[in-house]
Amino acid sequence: MKLKKLASLLKGEIIGPPQADNIEITGVSGIKEAQEGDITFISAQRFVKDLSGCRASCVIVKEPIADIDITQLKVSNPYFAFAKLLEHFYIKPQKPLGISKDAIVSDKARIGKDVSILPFSYISDTVSVGDRTVIHPYVFIGDDTAVGEDCLIYPNVTLRENVKIGNRVIIHSGSVIGSDGFGYVFEKGRHYKIPQVGGVIIEDDVEIGSNVSIDRATTGNTIIGKGTKIDNLVQIAHNVKIGNNSIIIAQVGIGGSTEIGDFVTIAGQVGVSDHAKIESETMIGAQSGVMGHVTKGVYSGTFAIPHRDWLKAQAIFTKLPELNKKIKELEEKIKDLERRKPE
Repeated sequence: MKLKKLASLLKGEIIGPPQADNIEITGVSGIKEAQEGDITFISAQRFVKDLSGCRASCVIVKEPIADIDITQLKVSNPYFAFAKLLEHFYIKPQKPLGISKDAIVSDKARIGKDVSILPFSYISDTVSVGDRTVIHPYVFIGDDTAVGEDCLIYPNVTLRENVKIGNRVIIHSGSVIGSDGFGYVFEKGRHYKIPQVGGVIIEDDVEIGSNVSIDRATTGNTIIGKGTKIDNLVQIAHNVKIGNNSIIIAQVGIGGSTEIGDFVTIAGQVGVSDHAKIESETMIGAQSGVMGHVTKGVYSGTFAIPHRDWLKAQAIFTKLPELNKKIKELEEKIKDLERRKPE
């Protein structure tokens, strides 16, 4: 495809000699792997040095870069442009494959138009599947579960009973949606299981990574809001409510009945206690421990010590700025006294 056409597609400006319009772009690649005919990108100024020796035919930039020989394509968001080009070059629409004779699909299930259900999947009686959805092999979909339109369900996904999946949802291999919440009451020397009779709602445009577990609610619903993206190996407990367009990175564990707002970012290996509340637009750093009500802001840090010691340390920790100020004041007083001391 000619660079001029790509520039039009991305609403970008070509920076280079007049003949640059006719450069033939045949692929998309990272800086180090790029070859002649490829287009690559620079997401930040600190990566400019990596262009030395780059063989790409064009580089996508936010601002023009001086003293490089590679033709540039200036756009407002290079990383987004890179993503759009990957989609344009490599993601091809698939023709519907229909229902495999080796899939088990109930006659009572409601299956939309142009749906693909691949071998060895199991679709229960009271299931509905929306138009153009693709269900890969070995997927289980239980009773009273609804899958929306244009969804992509990868192999070995389990959608238990009473799960509602919105439109354009992607669920990667090995994930379980609607497993029983971890609920027990201690009575007469044993842990008595609390029936988990609620459901799960996954709203539109959510993506769920591999081996994620999202538990059903005890009553009501566990809810994942529109546009939220969940990385691999995340545990979301019963009755959790996550807002729209949040990012949950790998190995996060979220305790039951926690509420998370919109546009929240939770980095890897964060532990969130049950009944916590994280306000919208908050960022939690990797391996942090979160409990209680967290107001909008950026947070990080955790450590494991005897609990009573930790509580005492936390009480002191919040006063450290005030204590530091008092120490400095005392230091100044000592210096002043030393200056006044007779020789």
